[in-house]
Amino acid sequence: MSASLDQRFAEAMGAALGPDFPESIALAVSGGGDSMAMLTLAHNWTHVWGVRLRVVTVDHGLRPEAAAEAEMVAETCAELGWEHQTLRWHWDGQGNLMDAARRARLSLIDGWRGETRDVLLAHTADDVAESFVMRLSRGAGVEGLSAMRPLREVQLGEGTPMRVVRPCLTMRRAELRHYLRVLQGQWVDDPSNDDEGYERVRARKLVARLEAAGSLTGADLAAAATRMARASEALRARAAQVWGEISSEVPLQRCGDLIFDQTAFQTIERDTQLRLLSAALRFVSGAEYPPREAPLEALLERLLGGGGGTLHGCEARIERGQIALFREYAAVQDLSCVAQPGALWDGRWRLARAVPAGLTLRALGEDGWAQRDRKAEPPVPFHAARGAPAIFEGDRLVACDALQPAGEDPVFQLCPFGRLPSDFAVFLRSGPASG
Repeated sequence: MSASLDQRFAEAMGAALGPDFPESIALAVSGGGDSMAMLTLAHNWTHVWGVRLRVVTVDHGLRPEAAAEAEMVAETCAELGWEHQTLRWHWDGQGNLMDAARRARLSLIDGWRGETRDVLLAHTADDVAESFVMRLSRGAGVEGLSAMRPLREVQLGEGTPMRVVRPCLTMRRAELRHYLRVLQGQWVDDPSNDDEGYERVRARKLVARLEAAGSLTGADLAAAATRMARASEALRARAAQVWGEISSEVPLQRCGDLIFDQTAFQTIERDTQLRLLSAALRFVSGAEYPPREAPLEALLERLLGGGGGTLHGCEARIERGQIALFREYAAVQDLSCVAQPGALWDGRWRLARAVPAGLTLRALGEDGWAQRDRKAEPPVPFHAARGAPAIFEGDRLVACDALQPAGEDPVFQLCPFGRLPSDFAVFLRSGPASG
């Protein structure tokens, strides 16, 4: 069994990163059976390829045993000759715990990795099957039901994107634990893995019951998710092709917004309409996840009927035969910071000029719109302009690109991980960041 897993691991690494492997690779190791097996597989793999391993454990502070588990990982790394670091996180009690922990884990690892670009995560075929069941229960479509990708880029800052590598996606959890037993490796079982208060645990037990009944296996579900991923890739390519045919040019002052030709949009098949709309909402808002299917379809129905609406931190409207998607004012009205060169606002707008001290960067809003030059026609209509970044001195408007005449140098720039409309085709092909 161990030789088979070693070979499958090597093949997965070669497909993801070969043939010219980087000097160092990072591994996220929690101390559980999956990640400890991945650490052992990677250690054995380096005997051939000579890649340096760096190991990190994130202690979420949710269980008193977590510190001891991190120490166990550190001791194992010391025995194997690899560096190890424990990163700690404290939940503030806001939002969904599991989602907050996942986001924190990626963010902490991204800040720790330095020049190391590739980070290995120990997701397995069982994780793929469980995710399929969870998303199916939420009414997900092809995209949501698609298997996790073996390799994807994650841009969490302005530096080099982190590449998440999943070399164990074809391996079952039981295989990995057997591998560790044969090699007399150690791991710990997290008691929360039996807590049915977590959706993933309920999905895991449902898959086990299906397998016990002989009606459906985890491998069957993982295979279905893989087929969905192939279909999703083809559908993304179709959406990118359609975007090239129905997109409308966006004025410079509206950078970050997207505009579709309304008549052309109405003629395309519904799945592509939904795919374009979902991607556009993520693109403009910077959201990691796509919106849920039900509200997305409701918004599409309103747009096809000549109306509009808000969803996912964006507003969609019909403007003179075009469908315009832009940042919803309500999503940014409370965002403000000190206006200084390099200041980042709403996760994508960077102040590009030097400005006097004492100024504030916030959304234009109705009060800023009321201070526009009424002799000139603003390049951006009110409903879109009010969510644009602007500089204020107290209540007095100082500058806003959405109100200045065409040809003037912009005050703001979309930062490197912001999004220009010209990048939307690439964004469409890449699919959700969470996959």
